[in-house]
Amino acid sequence: MEDAALIEKLLLFGLGRQEAAIYLCLLKQEELTGYEAAKLTGISRSNVYNGLASLVEHGAAYILEGTSTRYTAVGLSEFCENRLRYLQRTKEELEKNGPQKQLPKEGYITIEGNGHIRDKIHHMILSAEFRIYFSASGVFLEEWKDEIGVLVQQGKKVVLISEDGRIPFAEEQEMLEGIQLYLVPEGLYESGEEDRSAQIRLIIDSEYVLTGEIGGKAQDACLYSAQKNFVRVFKDAMRNEIELIRLREI
Repeated sequence: MEDAALIEKLLLFGLGRQEAAIYLCLLKQEELTGYEAAKLTGISRSNVYNGLASLVEHGAAYILEGTSTRYTAVGLSEFCENRLRYLQRTKEELEKNGPQKQLPKEGYITIEGNGHIRDKIHHMILSAEFRIYFSASGVFLEEWKDEIGVLVQQGKKVVLISEDGRIPFAEEQEMLEGIQLYLVPEGLYESGEEDRSAQIRLIIDSEYVLTGEIGGKAQDACLYSAQKNFVRVFKDAMRNEIELIRLREI
């Protein structure tokens, strides 16, 4: 991975852009003075010294004892793990003391962007208290193995519809035994019907619905709603699809 890409990743761990560049430089060297770091990074000495002090404060660098002040980097894995633990503790404090935001029960919310949709799916699955109904291509369903596995271990009801007829988690027999899986047979829908390979439908606890298309693009969009009538109609439609699949299996 190029340095520019590594710096972008380090920004996610609370470092500024110059701090990330200095930290990356330290990682490549055993130890450096501020003057040496400035020469190697091309950052002004005053900014380098401020950046080094900030890295020490963030737990990304140590000061070495000696006649001149020298710095060495904390290992990348150790730094990241420490930041994740700090963020987890901060998350718990915020959840305990911060205002609680609930999405509206009425109305509809558009979620745009592949990453944002995936974040929502992850949160919805793991927040399920009783059951989930999840319809998508078998390939897409397999991407949620970890989250679905958690629900199976917890004994919650998991109903999956593989729209392309592919069996997800085919090598995870124990996991499959805890899932109600329905494979859409070829020819179930009319040949002229819109391609369903990118479509997803997710129902959580018969209260929340996420539906739309996700094809790995920034313009992907899904609709989220907890509107009771919409959820009921949506659940009935999925139940009817399951019944059609069962009839074809007879």
